[in-house]
Amino acid sequence: MTAPVLLIGDIGGTNARFALADPERPAFDQVVKLACSEYPTALDAIEHYLDGVGMGRPSGVCLAAAGPIVNGSVRFTNNHWAIDGAELQAQLGARSVRLLNDFEAIALSLPFLSAGVTQPIGLVAERVRVTADFTVGVLGPGTGLGVAGLLCRDGLLHPVVGEGGHRGFAPETAQQIEVLSVLRERFERVSDERLLSGPGLVNIFEALNRVHGSPGERLDAADIFERAQRHEDRLALEAVKLFFEVLGQAAGNLALELGAFDGIYIAGGIVKRYPDLLEASGFRAAFEHKGRHRSLMERTPTHLITHDDPGLLGAAYGALSDQGAATTTSPEKRTGS
Repeated sequence: MTAPVLLIGDIGGTNARFALADPERPAFDQVVKLACSEYPTALDAIEHYLDGVGMGRPSGVCLAAAGPIVNGSVRFTNNHWAIDGAELQAQLGARSVRLLNDFEAIALSLPFLSAGVTQPIGLVAERVRVTADFTVGVLGPGTGLGVAGLLCRDGLLHPVVGEGGHRGFAPETAQQIEVLSVLRERFERVSDERLLSGPGLVNIFEALNRVHGSPGERLDAADIFERAQRHEDRLALEAVKLFFEVLGQAAGNLALELGAFDGIYIAGGIVKRYPDLLEASGFRAAFEHKGRHRSLMERTPTHLITHDDPGLLGAAYGALSDQGAATTTSPEKRTGS
């Protein structure tokens, strides 16, 4: 018998990454990134990918999407695509099509990340494995703030998905109260995402300009990070410091909310590009600053995910699950493992 063709994807507002999942374990190869704007529909992009890698119709499909999955379908906020799982299954003639929220997919990747693609922040601890029960959480600033959890019980993985990035921001310092006061003039409601995202760092920087009575120079998030990294802009450094401090608070809140004391993982390209700034920041101190539960937080590890495509790795696990071939074997020797 020939191995099934398992198509996986990780689709955001701008780009879609497609790959082929290993039919035996959570791994993948033949990754191709496509610009969503160049294809009228997701089906057009998928067919272009399959033609390019010389594959026929897939037997199984698992797609991670940057948006809430409602009744087996997703409509993207930042691009023109919409995907209905049942409709796509019929169009492709696939045995199964599964849609995952993008952070649900990242959560599913966590037990299969090798040691070389995670970096401890503060406390060093063993990585989670599906050979033992655990509860972990993951969050990541990007265009927005993604949040998810993952429970393992009796060898079965159970993702916990919601819109935790829209939790209301709760300031813990006098400086944060000042920043919140400025942001409340702009936004009817200030969520964590208003600070913990690319636009969020810009919001912090501009609010600090107001607080300090500065001229109010406009910079994007990349410029703010780069200036902070070179220590050439006091306000940029202050904004990045506050960004990581609030990220630590939010990560600690997630651990308490989920009971995720086996670990919290930080995902997303923003933080991954600046690991030294994260390591030198007040992230870990803010994470542990939980009053009566400080001792519990001090024992909870935090990790930065440096894997290029954890969403694809989680989608690979999802594709295997739908084929009845999910495995606890860690990925090895394949691109993306």
